[in-house]
Amino acid sequence: MSVDLDQTPRSILVWERSSFLDEKNRINSEVEQLHFNYKVSVLLPECSSTPPHLESVLTSFSRFYLVRNLPLHKLLDKEFLETAVYQGSVYGLSYRTRIDEDNCVALMPNGRLVLSLDKDSFQVLGFEGKPSTFGNRTKNRFVVTIDLTDSSMAPGGRGYLRLLTGLTSRLSLQMDFLLSHHPGGGASLQPLLSHCDWSEHTPEISTQSLTHLSCPEPQSCDPHSFLEWLGAVHTDVSRTKDNTESSSESLDLWTAASSGCAPPRSGAQVLPRAVSAGVLDVPDGSRFC
Repeated sequence: MSVDLDQTPRSILVWERSSFLDEKNRINSEVEQLHFNYKVSVLLPECSSTPPHLESVLTSFSRFYLVRNLPLHKLLDKEFLETAVYQGSVYGLSYRTRIDEDNCVALMPNGRLVLSLDKDSFQVLGFEGKPSTFGNRTKNRFVVTIDLTDSSMAPGGRGYLRLLTGLTSRLSLQMDFLLSHHPGGGASLQPLLSHCDWSEHTPEISTQSLTHLSCPEPQSCDPHSFLEWLGAVHTDVSRTKDNTESSSESLDLWTAASSGCAPPRSGAQVLPRAVSAGVLDVPDGSRFC
């Protein structure tokens, strides 16, 4: 089989120009569609320090749990559904699964179970799904979204029994899983954790101030050029971190002094004292800007 080395893998670049001050901005809706993000990097040009309102958000992150070798059907246990899923107090993500290669699972706070499956697993499970944008030329992938709060998914219901049979008899998925909960919802996880091997963790946040950083102006820069610049900054910061830290952070926050940054154009809607740009890394290497 011949391989064309000049062809680059398929990639997706999502580019949104908006203001967080605009209630109708599309950034929130775009982020909510990315179910399998595991890391957030934020760059704040023209900011010498973290804004207070952002600082309060970062310090509000709750602890989370790493559950080892979790059989996926355990998420369908009646007690866990009643104390956690139906209450909208829990969310989870499969750990160290590659979005373009492995079977990945996300449990959303709205009670939706999202599975990104390879073609064979999708056919074995037997649930309807949609083609995934993270497939490649040789491996088709599909996304299955199941609303666990739907009446048909109540324990004993037709949909519930169909899914339970699929995850116990036909497709016995088992993986490491990250679970977290809203403040005050820790007790909701106990029915599940009591039967599993788990460890408790606290999100680690890395902050770094960049000086004399020349910043392009997002309003006039084309998306791919801006992404290349952002990638170069991310690489440089990561190299510095690798020399000083041994752990992988769940959130990186960079602030850049304003001396080397181009000012926003007149009339542009931006955060006070800052042009904001965010990057969400996903396991296949693509980024949301």
